[in-house]
Formats: sequence, structure tokens, C-alpha cells
Amino acid sequence: MVDELRASNPNLDVYLTGMVIMNNSFPEISIRDQQTLVPAMFAVVLVTLVLLLRSFTATVCTFVVIVFSIITAMGLAGWMGIKLTPPSASSPTIILTLAVADCVHVLVSFLHAMRRGLDKTGAMVESLRINLQPVFLTSLTTAIGFLSMNFSDAPPFRDLGNIVAMGVMVAFLISVTVLPVLILMLPVRVKAGPTRHSRHMDNFANFVVERRNFLFIWVGLVVLALVIFIPRNELNDEFIKYFDKSVDFRNATDYSSTNLTGIYTIDYSLSARESGGISEPEFLERVEAFANWYETQPEVWHVNTLTDIMKRLNKNMHADEEEWYRLPHQRDLSAQYLLLYEMSLPYGLDLNNQIDVGKSATRMTVTVKNISSNEMLALEDRAQEWLRSNAPEMQANGASPSVMFAHIGYRNIRSMLTGTSVALVLISLILIIALRSFKIGLISLVPNLTPAAMGFGLWGLVNGEVGLGLSIVTGMTLGIVVDDTVHFLSKYLRARREQHLSSPDAVRYAFSTVGTALWVTSLVLIAGFLVLTQSPFKLNADMGLLTAITIAFALAADFLFLPPLLMKVEK
Repeated sequence: MVDELRASNPNLDVYLTGMVIMNNSFPEISIRDQQTLVPAMFAVVLVTLVLLLRSFTATVCTFVVIVFSIITAMGLAGWMGIKLTPPSASSPTIILTLAVADCVHVLVSFLHAMRRGLDKTGAMVESLRINLQPVFLTSLTTAIGFLSMNFSDAPPFRDLGNIVAMGVMVAFLISVTVLPVLILMLPVRVKAGPTRHSRHMDNFANFVVERRNFLFIWVGLVVLALVIFIPRNELNDEFIKYFDKSVDFRNATDYSSTNLTGIYTIDYSLSARESGGISEPEFLERVEAFANWYETQPEVWHVNTLTDIMKRLNKNMHADEEEWYRLPHQRDLSAQYLLLYEMSLPYGLDLNNQIDVGKSATRMTVTVKNISSNEMLALEDRAQEWLRSNAPEMQANGASPSVMFAHIGYRNIRSMLTGTSVALVLISLILIIALRSFKIGLISLVPNLTPAAMGFGLWGLVNGEVGLGLSIVTGMTLGIVVDDTVHFLSKYLRARREQHLSSPDAVRYAFSTVGTALWVTSLVLIAGFLVLTQSPFKLNADMGLLTAITIAFALAADFLFLPPLLMKVEK
């Protein structure tokens, strides 16, 4: 239609806005993300792996695991009837980064064993021996973290959690079955002796052990300093700004809001409680009073109401004299005006969009400026207070997509807090049982909880606005940040139990065996989620940025705070 209009009127600028166009923009963004972000993520991950692992064979095998994991997860989603939306369409990118984490742990241990002089088969057996349990635990806890998104009130986020959880478990199965077979079949060249990475990690371990008191105090103070800023965050959303300015809908809506009117509305169904009751003068006066109150609010552009039509008809029927621009004082006169008006309108242009068939209720539409969800809810609360005080028999909740988006953020944050709490309890129980230590299980809570708290604290300091996309980050990242903790603690406990090392030496052992894998996987995960920040869909972009920040804090907590904490507790 727009193409035809532009062809016949080349001098006109045409802008498409409104809810239908917004709904159409969602799948358009999903397709664009699939075409741009997934290839970009593949490129980033493969380049990063080549640089860090320095093994072409290991990179190729990792690529195979990634592709199989994504295909299987998306295929299962298809069989389950899950539809792709902008949030759930980002699942391949997330699965990609998480699948890499499993592979890197297996491969780094394998390459480390070969440098110590083991043959390929012996090195792979040793790698699987020390990594099978932690990789399974990290996959399980990550899956639980994403499954906690089922507590979300937004179905697209539930779909995202389910798809990624399936992908994570598939990635685990492939990384401990297909990956070892591929590595043993393909040629792998490894030089014997320590690498530059391992030497740096040994030096870093010595630094952490020697400065453990200093790190324990100062890192703890940094954590507290960031956590203090969490209350600065405010749950807020502007759903027009879900789309960045590369999206036509956003530009058209901004233009419309600047030059004409907004697309944010609040609708009320005001009931007269009897058939034909909308013609009652007292009812019309109360509707007009409500509309007049709304027009005085600073957030409001316009109020569309039946009373304006009735006043105009009254004026028209009295020779257009201005003094008759008022509501009729008799019910039967109002009813006749409505009948006359509806009979004179062309077919399809009657008042059925404003009054019901029985003429017992009327619709009032309030058009508001581009305001935030908090401002929208505050305005609706004031309207409810006015109705309670002035027209309790006409009480009705405001409804529209704008109001729905305003409410869903608040509902989502509360439901996700419940989901995160359930996931935290489950993950803690799993770690206590798997690590066979109640004390170590409790210690693991510190590096598992502090990254998200630090991330939201930093967000409160630099941004302060938490929207729908960020309300799921805690539940989503909980399973991911547990990965580093599980791998570090499993190696630490192996050194304590199998080799009977002291706590400082066990920390050194953990750094030497898993330190490189931890920072490599964290770097890949951070790179992966930073690619999401390039999405034109704000929910995905903000989610990717805060998740990347949280993963960076998780690595810092596991490298700089967890070891001093372990040495404090296990003197």
C-alpha cells in the first residue's frame, strides 16, 4: 500500500507506525539477528580459539560441536512447536558460547597432558577423568539457570531458557563423546614443555597466594562498593525504545510523536450498567468529567470520548450555535441524536468501536506522550484514584499494549526472583552433594552470587534503568557463573584429597590445571555476549551487555576472591 501511495504521490513522505507495524518489526529483527549476529559470533569465537588454543585441529573439532549443538537444540525446539521471537532467536548465539566452554576445558587439559609427555590416547583419558564431573556439573547448573526462566511472565523468555537448556545438555553429550573421537582421529601437533600461558598462570597463582590477605580485603571492599549502588536501579521501560534507530518503525514513530501524536494509549470501558444507559445525562456528565481530568494531566496528548460527539451533535442540531456545544439534558434526546448520527454514517464507519451493541458501555481512549513504564503506571494509578473518588460505579482498569508492557516488567522481575531463588537452592544442593563438602558448597555461594550483584551495582552507577530484558539476567547468568566456580573448586578439592596438598598449594594446582581454561572460556563467553549488544533489539542488546559484565566479574571473583577465601577458611 505504501509503495502504491509513494508511486502516485512522489512528493509525499510516508511513515508507517502503530501496533500492527510494531508487531511486524519483531520478526523482522529476529531474521536480521540470525543473518548478522550468528555469523559474527562464529567468526569471533573461531578467531579467538585459534589465537588462544594455537591448534587448528582443536578449533575445527570445537566448530563441529558448536554446529551439532545448535542444530539439535533448534531442531528440538521445532519439534516442540516453539516459535522464534527476538529473545528466543538469540538462543543459537548463547548456545554457541556455552558449547565452547565445554570444549575448551576438555581440550586445554588434553593439550596440557600431551605437553607433559603423554600420548594422544593417554592425554584424552586423563582429560576426561579430571573434567567429566565438573563439565557435567557446569552443564547441569547452567541448564538449571536457564530453566529458571520458565518463571518469567513473558513466554519468549521462557522459550529462550528452554532452547538454551536443551542446547547446553546436548553440548555436554557431544563434547564428551564426539569431540574426543574427532581429536583422536585427526592429527594434533603439540610441543612438549610448558607454554607461555602456563608460565603466566603459575606466576599469577603465586601472586594470589602471597597477597591473599591484601586481595581478600580490597576485593571484598570493591564488591561491597558496587553492591551499594544496586538500589539506584529503577525498573523502567519504553517499549518504543526496544528498537534502535536502524529500525524503520522506530524512526516513523519518533517522527509521528514529534509532529503529530504518539502511539501510547490507555483504553477504558466505562459502563452505564443498563441497556441504553450511555444516553443517561448523569452518566455522560461523569464520562466528561473523567475526560476533562485526563486532559489536564501533563503526560496526555488527547482524549477521544463519546461526550465530544454528543456535544457536537447538540450544537449541529441547534444551527451550530456555540452556546449549544454541551451535553443534552434529556436521555431520549441523547438516544435520538445517537440514532440519527449512526444512520447517517457510511457502512463500517459506525460507533461500534466506541459503544457496545446494547449501548450499555462506552470506550474512552487516552493518547499519551512517549513516557516510561513507571510514568504510565503512575498515571493509571491516579486515574483509578479519581474514579474511586468521583465515579466508583464506573470503575474500570485501563488496558492497552502500553499498559501491558508497563505491568509485565514488574511482574517479570518478581517472578524471576522466585525462579532465581529456586535455581540457587537447587544448584547449591547439587554442588554440596557433588563436591561432597557442605563447607565448600556454602563457600561456592559467594563467587556465585557476587558477580550478578556487582553487575547490577555497576549498572545502577552508570545507567540505572532496568527493563524487561535485564530482569532475566540474574537467573540466566547464575548457571553460567557457576561454571568457573565448579571447575576451580573441583581441581582444588582433587589436590587436597588425592595429592594431600596444603590449601595454598591446592590453589596453585587449581590455577595450573584449570586457570588457562577458565580465562579462555570467560573471554569467549564475554565476546559472544558482546556480539549480542549489536542487536537492534534493545532487550537483547542490554541483556548481552550486562551478561558480559557479569561473566567478567565472575572471572575476577574466582581468580581474586575465591582463592583467598578458601585459604582463610581452610588454614
